[in-house]
Amino acid sequence: MRTSSSSTTPVAAPKGPEARLVELIDGGLVEAVMVALVDAQGRLKGKVFDAGVLRERLVRGIVSSEVCGYLLGTDLGMTPADGGVWSWASGFGDVDLAWELGRARVLPWLPGTALVWARPMQAGDRPHALSPVTVLEEQVTRLAGAGLVPMVGLETEFVLVEGSERDAERSGWRPRPATVGNLDYALDLRGNVVAVLGELRRVLAEAGMPVEALKLEGAPGQVEVTFPYGPVAQACEQHLLFKHAARVVAERHGMSALFMAAPFTGTGSGLHLHLSLHRMHDDGSDGAVFAPDGEGELLSETGRQAVAGLLDVLPVTGPLWAPTVNSYRRLARDHGFAPRRATWGWDNRSCAVRVVGHGSGRHLEVRVPGADANPYLAVAAALAGVRHGIEGGLVPPERARGDSYQEAKAWPLPHDLASAVKEFETDRTVAELFGVHLVEHLASLSRFELDHHAPLVSAAEVARGFAQS
Repeated sequence: MRTSSSSTTPVAAPKGPEARLVELIDGGLVEAVMVALVDAQGRLKGKVFDAGVLRERLVRGIVSSEVCGYLLGTDLGMTPADGGVWSWASGFGDVDLAWELGRARVLPWLPGTALVWARPMQAGDRPHALSPVTVLEEQVTRLAGAGLVPMVGLETEFVLVEGSERDAERSGWRPRPATVGNLDYALDLRGNVVAVLGELRRVLAEAGMPVEALKLEGAPGQVEVTFPYGPVAQACEQHLLFKHAARVVAERHGMSALFMAAPFTGTGSGLHLHLSLHRMHDDGSDGAVFAPDGEGELLSETGRQAVAGLLDVLPVTGPLWAPTVNSYRRLARDHGFAPRRATWGWDNRSCAVRVVGHGSGRHLEVRVPGADANPYLAVAAALAGVRHGIEGGLVPPERARGDSYQEAKAWPLPHDLASAVKEFETDRTVAELFGVHLVEHLASLSRFELDHHAPLVSAAEVARGFAQS
């Protein structure tokens, strides 16, 4: 471990938000520092700095760096977008990253490593408009203008499989789930799965991100993790760190953590958004906006408007909450615990928007995003829908009182990425909520995903056509 680097630098240690990071480096607790941003697909991207080198920068007041700007404009496979903001014609230039040193943190799952969040910037020292973080902040700011503060709790599912990515490649991309059968709510866990979940829970708690609950789900190898309620930016940040930790911990135990929406036929992994709105009063008290107005009511009038806005916006914002071709496999069948229509109801898991909670804890569970969603964009879509409903004073349709898969009059959610992109880029409400420039940018990323899959022949096609065509 590094003992101290202070003797190599004649400059005094800084006293600002970077001071704590310098202390950790000087104390030998940090040997490497990840400077990370959120890319277009909702992944951590960036550079790993030697701690001593980064310390030298900090004491000299250097609190920024650069990365190729295409990180804000790639598909899942890191295909560079030859058009728009970044292209071969423009030379694929850099964007500046402003380090947010006040939010630096040690990563317990990677001993000796700290992470510093970095914000992409554009001309005029403004947060970059195409950064997912900025997209979400814009929606939060719009709600704040109406005196409303959103809170969110993220509930995500992922699948543990045996072996590494290389093992999966050798198997023809047919990895084996780490458990067999339906172990939903099972408490008699065994073997490496216990070790993975135990270590994951421990390192997240050490990082100041304790999980609310952790359980096995209904599909083989499937795990569900729920985090407590909090500010939306914090919830999304925690989600990305959680995914990073899950992958590292799983690999340490000879497994891989898959965050695909549909890693296997018949298996769907979601990213459910538990969402509420609050109006903070002058005395510091919290006014829960969705709490019912009267006895026998499900929601307040504002809550009903929020539901109506969500049902209006979710069907036309598919690329924000279902960004890949695989995303729509999760939505492909009835009674798969993933919604297929824009419906709402009380404690009804067949609905796109499920109303749950009691009294001041009444909130909305938005069940449409898959585990592969960028949390910043998925939450932004939900908040935009809520804002649309409240600003327009919208009235929701009659709530579903049974199997909402049978609600033939309800607006269907997009059934594939191609139809989702078409709805997204042509809908007037979407353009008003997010701006034409952002809509064009995100639509282009979805087309890269479609272009990648278009010429590929799947094993299922070969199996079906081998002797029959």
